Amino acid sequence: MNFIAYQQLFQDILDNPNPPAPYDNPDYINYTKLNWSRQERWLKTGVLNDILVAIIQAISKKQLWTIITEPWCGDAAHTLPFLHMLAELNPLIEVDYQLRDSEPFLINKYLTRGAKAMPKLIISNSENKELAVWGARPAACQLLFEQLVKDHVPMDQKKIVLQQWYNADKGVSLQNELIAILSGI
Repeated sequence: MNFIAYQQLFQDILDNPNPPAPYDNPDYINYTKLNWSRQERWLKTGVLNDILVAIIQAISKKQLWTIITEPWCGDAAHTLPFLHMLAELNPLIEVDYQLRDSEPFLINKYLTRGAKAMPKLIISNSENKELAVWGARPAACQLLFEQLVKDHVPMDQKKIVLQQWYNADKGVSLQNELIAILSGI
């Protein structure tokens, strides 16, 4: 699905008085509400890196960006807006949003240390040759997460710490990693 369809799916879940699983769980619907707000905020306030913008605009051959995500994913709420804004800069970039927990279960091919971590960005050329994979978090955020796990920090506190990291980072780490990836393609 494209970004508009993904946004519509997101909104349909929020508008549904009896949403399907897992959104029938109050925790998941609350995550989704928060993520809608976070995503909308980044779409309005996110600042793109000038170097990355130039790299994106210079892409001269078609690329397919497949993004594996779910509306309830907090990490996705902080990264997808930047990926969307970047892809919009070049008509040669086609973006396909795939849900992690639905067929064709593409995430099974892109596990992170055996886990179905998301979001994942898979960049392929027009012949479907995989050029690069990114995700599920910026490296610094992943290190922070791993330390929180090692320190046995409760999940509610982990979420707060990660949210604070994303707010302070403002998409800079993601974009720097994309500069390195896209420069190497």
